[in-house]
Amino acid sequence: MTFDIGECRMSQLEFERQLVRLPADVKQFIREQAARNCSSQNSEIVRAVRARMEAEQERAVR
Repeated sequence: MTFDIGECRMSQLEFERQLVRLPADVKQFIREQAARNCSSQNSEIVRAVRARMEAEQERAVR
């Protein structure tokens, strides 16, 4: 199975596992966002990190 992610397809991406310890309030927020967006908690974490990456790139360009 493959999923479109921008110009990439998930089958083409490399994945690495990472254990992350989260404060309870952050975990609850991720759980709620995943339910609201009908997505996985992992997808919500990736979305948040990518948004931060984009913001950092925009800041570096200025």
